[in-house]
Amino acid sequence: MQPTSNREYLWRPEARADAAAKLKAAKNEKGITYKELAKKIGVSKSWLACAIDGQQWVPPEYADKIARELGVDDADVAYLTEHPYKGYADPILYRLHEVFDTFGPALKELIHEEFGNAILSAIDFTVDVDRRPDPKGDRIIITFNGKCLPYSHAGVYPW
Repeated sequence: MQPTSNREYLWRPEARADAAAKLKAAKNEKGITYKELAKKIGVSKSWLACAIDGQQWVPPEYADKIARELGVDDADVAYLTEHPYKGYADPILYRLHEVFDTFGPALKELIHEEFGNAILSAIDFTVDVDRRPDPKGDRIIITFNGKCLPYSHAGVYPW
């Protein structure tokens, strides 16, 4: 039976989660950010963080670059070259769910990397949709604009 969600697929078997954890640990041990690692590999930081979470297919040559930069074995990056299973129903909602299922964990890590121990406010928040003409097909631009809120310390809230 096919898995019905990315989480069910990605965390079954546990080896995928263990492999992702090993790459993240290697990144942290080297003291390198996703931004720095992405620059060395020649990809975007968002795509890279998402790929390490198992949410993007990684061409073998990029998996090799990741292994080399992080100092891990080829076996540690093998899961990156497997295509993740994705699925929902309504075409637009499916894609929006896919965006957050795919990029959400990576965006969370990037927010923490950039802003420290903070969250994105959904109270002091705006969202907008725009169109950008493109010869290959118009682009949909969705902008989320949320206030950066530090996590509370000992019940002291900033609001």
